[in-house]
Amino acid sequence: MVDAGLKRVNLYELISSLTIACDLVSPRLGNHHLQVAYLAYHMGKEINMPTGTLRAVMLAGLLHDLGALSYEERHELIENEPPHAHDHAYRGAHLIEQLPGFAEVAEIVRHHHVRWDNGEGSMFLGREVHPLSHLLHLADRTVVQIDKNEEVLGQVSGIIEHVERQRHTAFMPRHLDALHAVSSVESLWFDLVNPQLQQIIPQIVVFDTLNLTSDDMIAITKIFAKVIDFRSSFTATHSAGVAHTAEKLAELIGFSKEERKMMLVAGYLHDLGKLAIKNDILEKKGHLNESEYNAIRSHTYYTYRLLQPIKAFEQINLWASTHHEKLNGSGYPFKLKDEDISLGSRIMAVADIFTAITEDRPYRSGMTFEQSVAVLRKEVADGAICPYVVDVLLKNYEEITFIRQTAQQAFRTDYNQYLQYPGKGLK
Repeated sequence: MVDAGLKRVNLYELISSLTIACDLVSPRLGNHHLQVAYLAYHMGKEINMPTGTLRAVMLAGLLHDLGALSYEERHELIENEPPHAHDHAYRGAHLIEQLPGFAEVAEIVRHHHVRWDNGEGSMFLGREVHPLSHLLHLADRTVVQIDKNEEVLGQVSGIIEHVERQRHTAFMPRHLDALHAVSSVESLWFDLVNPQLQQIIPQIVVFDTLNLTSDDMIAITKIFAKVIDFRSSFTATHSAGVAHTAEKLAELIGFSKEERKMMLVAGYLHDLGKLAIKNDILEKKGHLNESEYNAIRSHTYYTYRLLQPIKAFEQINLWASTHHEKLNGSGYPFKLKDEDISLGSRIMAVADIFTAITEDRPYRSGMTFEQSVAVLRKEVADGAICPYVVDVLLKNYEEITFIRQTAQQAFRTDYNQYLQYPGKGLK
């Protein structure tokens, strides 16, 4: 029996694992969310914002680019602010507002690319803009000017001059004044380019350790799954299928109610590391070359390392990050075998394969019952996956298939709405 006491979760550990994953896709993006959050916090502190407000702007900084769908879109946002920059902000806000207690954070993110425009930017398309959106905008446009290949202090005057030229037009004067004040502190710039910024932030902001129910955790990690999967139509519903398949298998095998909920969370998070992989590899229809396959093999390693700082997630991390290990030792990334692979990990591996081969993708239909049985039986014969878990699945194939399809259809509906969000009004 797994201890049900995993419910005390540090908010920063949870949120930073997701935002760091989003930035892993490119060295150019490294620590971008952390940098924006850190600078926005210090500017807010300079203008004497209360503690609760500082916490909200920090969280908004950590989450502000969640709505960017691809590596290319992220890079475009770093290089400039294209006319469609508002799209990802609205998409991100749409996801963030589904997190319990994050309504204000979502509002800050929603308009973080709105220009001040001599005060006209206090409204956007008939909607009031949260004042902290403008603070976040300045923090974002400031840190993107940092050249990671050059010594940072020598860049400060040029960076400040760049944003100062946009006083009254792009940025609020009050916020620029705060930036001027904090920019004189050398340690701020050293922190911004420090690879250990993730460890520095909790030293300046105390984040709550939340007493979350299992249902709260499911709701939160379900949003994580959407961030992971909505990058591509190829994988838009995959994590939902794996999560609900694994949960049902765990029930049939005799896991407790609490363990089954943990399995659902692990399923939602199992591909977190794929945020570090470019879309052109994830969406490649043909055979992967060696380099591309090596990139794919890294995703379970990143899942493990990204979830590792979350102390309450030790068991969940084990189940999530070992779903490509094989009983014969041929899997990855840890080369576990036989008794080293827990029953929960074996369930996750079978759920992942079953979902991948039976779900419909834009370029092919899912396998039939006969085809999927042949694939699963071959994997068992090769000594790759657990025969017991496969037998349970096949004996309950129709019920599990219905559960998988229902969960994935709900995610597909959400995905189609997400693609349309916010709509033509912002184009």
